[in-house]
Amino acid sequence: MAPARILFGRGEAAKAAGLIAGFGERVLVVHGASLLRAEGLILDLTASGCELQLYPCASEPTVAMLEEAIYYCRGFEPQVVVAIGGGAVLDLGKALAAMLPASTPLLDHLEVVGRGRALPHAPLPFVALPTTSGTGAEATKNAVLGVPDQGRKVSLRDGRMLARLAIIDPALTDHCPRGVTLASGLDAITQVIEPFVCTRANAFTDALTRPAIGMGLRALRRLMQSEDAVARDQMAWVSLCGGLALANAGLGVVHGLAGVIGGVTTAAHGAICGALLGPAIAANRAKASGQASERLAEVCALIAAAFDCSAQAAPETLTRWSRSVGLPNLAEQGLRPDQHASVAAAALAASSMKANPVALSPSDLVALLQAASSRRG
Repeated sequence: MAPARILFGRGEAAKAAGLIAGFGERVLVVHGASLLRAEGLILDLTASGCELQLYPCASEPTVAMLEEAIYYCRGFEPQVVVAIGGGAVLDLGKALAAMLPASTPLLDHLEVVGRGRALPHAPLPFVALPTTSGTGAEATKNAVLGVPDQGRKVSLRDGRMLARLAIIDPALTDHCPRGVTLASGLDAITQVIEPFVCTRANAFTDALTRPAIGMGLRALRRLMQSEDAVARDQMAWVSLCGGLALANAGLGVVHGLAGVIGGVTTAAHGAICGALLGPAIAANRAKASGQASERLAEVCALIAAAFDCSAQAAPETLTRWSRSVGLPNLAEQGLRPDQHASVAAAALAASSMKANPVALSPSDLVALLQAASSRRG
């Protein structure tokens, strides 16, 4: 399961306008709060004779944001939806491509809070150009949406939501702000670790994830020291591998918890995952046996090699390093101690938890949340 076509490499974004125009002349462009990283594409599309409608996505999308965007865009009747931005932008663009042709309410198709039904009509062609290296949303079949009144993040999911074209040009991520680079990078690393250790790992996803774990850790360390084009290229590759791997295997406890925490706080998804990653590896390792234990040991060895520490100390070393370069713990991100039990209970029902390599109890999850909220590190 993958986008119909993937272009990867510096300079590939220059091909975007001509390829997008092949899907239709009326193009809806979803972009971030600033047009800065989308300007070149917009100029190229205009020069190609396309009629454009621009729509900004300034934050992680919610159900209300999507419904407002659907109302705003219906009169334009786009033939293709293009999203250029971070994971939130790609999620909103993907959801718009899915829902603009739909004749049924959004709630019919949302997981957890809705009916989870398949879309009644095929989505519009969707083209993704990520400008951060994190979620891998360019390679997945779902869009994540917040439901603030229920304190959850849920997915709109359909196999036909995969991008028709994904263009991963690492130059679009150059000079991404340091904090965004850190949070999104830790999300990308989580998304090559969790599919590698999960119960649905397979030869295809192993080929993507095993080489990417150490590469991502080393590249992110370099980017926390200085801007580095080679490290940007490597992080973009790790992010793409993570998106492909999670779509073809699964995730685990980090994302099971992150979806709930993202619904009860205003914290960014990548920052939540980064705070959870070290404690989650430690929690899984403590209860693992057999192949799960072997794979977690391999992950710890890769972390140890990247950070020059012992494998035993790898999870705690990763956490301490993340904190030292500016990642806030969960308490600093807004999660209160009195929310730990309810978050743990809700996370047990999350789809991401189903592939976690070991069964974790509510008390295990509360202990994990306490470790990720600790000021030590």
